[in-house]
Amino acid sequence: MRRHLSSLTLRGRAFLAAGATAVACAIGFGQPALTRVGVLMMALPLLAALVVSRRRHDPEVARSVWPRLLRAGETARIDLTVSSDRKRADGALLIEDTVPYALGGRARFVLQGLGGAWERTVSYPVRSDLRGRYVIGPVVARLADPFGLVERRRPIGGTAQLTVTPRVVPLPSIPLAGGWQGAGEHRPQAFASGSAEDVSVREYRRGDDLRRVHWRSSARIGELMVRREEQPWEAHATVLLDNRRLAHRGQGPASSLEAAVIAAASVAVHLEQHGYAVQLCTADGIGGVAGADKAGALGAERALEHLAVLEMSHRATLDVGWSGEQARGGVVVAVLGGFLPDDTAALRRIRHDAGVALALVLDVGQWSPSREALGGDAAAPVTSLAWRATGLGPRDQLDAAWRELGRAPVRGGARG
Repeated sequence: MRRHLSSLTLRGRAFLAAGATAVACAIGFGQPALTRVGVLMMALPLLAALVVSRRRHDPEVARSVWPRLLRAGETARIDLTVSSDRKRADGALLIEDTVPYALGGRARFVLQGLGGAWERTVSYPVRSDLRGRYVIGPVVARLADPFGLVERRRPIGGTAQLTVTPRVVPLPSIPLAGGWQGAGEHRPQAFASGSAEDVSVREYRRGDDLRRVHWRSSARIGELMVRREEQPWEAHATVLLDNRRLAHRGQGPASSLEAAVIAAASVAVHLEQHGYAVQLCTADGIGGVAGADKAGALGAERALEHLAVLEMSHRATLDVGWSGEQARGGVVVAVLGGFLPDDTAALRRIRHDAGVALALVLDVGQWSPSREALGGDAAAPVTSLAWRATGLGPRDQLDAAWRELGRAPVRGGARG
């Protein structure tokens, strides 16, 4: 009975109250006819609740999200296919999909003219300016009687995920010298000069060009050996994002961390568009990046997917264990928060290993409630370590800061 009463609508509760009042008045004034009216008004919503509760058949729901991965500010489409193989007609059905508030709230549809076996497809758009991974669903079916006295809400169908990656700002081209590394087996540069001692060979395979046979190695080994094909060369870049709680200010979408995430995402996409193989590192190192392989390779799209769910790190220092192997000779672009005294050793090590080291340094003091800058050039501590660096505030344009970074000289001491 309690469950039935909880499903009454405002109209149903009004009927119960009116019926109880009519019965009380009939007893008080001695009007038997009014008693029958009151009992009827009280019985009607209770009977409606009983009928609705006996409906056990639920329609089936299939949901598709396209695309499942989109950038902040873009729009995705949700398709709901609702069907039923029930032989009896269902009449009208009100369905409501559960959508996170950041994507636009709930989506409601009224399906009418449903016959014995039916199928309907409805679509609606979702859009978010906030990065994150959102769960959509389940669908809530609202079952009601024809008089609107009772309404029951029943979840049906499953859920789906939608990942919103950070907003990406187009960046201008700037000169980036260096970062070229051999792909494949990473053969040493001595091979490029044609040194016979450093030539890379392999066993002869049927169909190999005999002009590629390396006779000196064949004579030494005792079987035909051929020169390997020249290995392609690729540009290698690392994007370092400082996501430590100690290095940032502000809360939510207006925090300095969100500005750093947008900057890192924009740099990763820009570098990949210019032919660089991109890897992402955070304050927790490569191990803090989900989906990275042993070498840390991600690619811009995988990096964006990780940045979509990136959270603050509680580390006090930057983990640069990746620097020796991954940064050697390559391009490193660091998006840094507030400079901490313990960062000196880490940044020196990265600068020693990298061929080119650039840094976007956020003036996090401007994100604090007092809106006070740190005083002076926020990038000065980093440029003193032989990095090319420029500052970035909440009112600065990222593309302009990137262009300025391309013109920034190295003011610190010698590399290493």
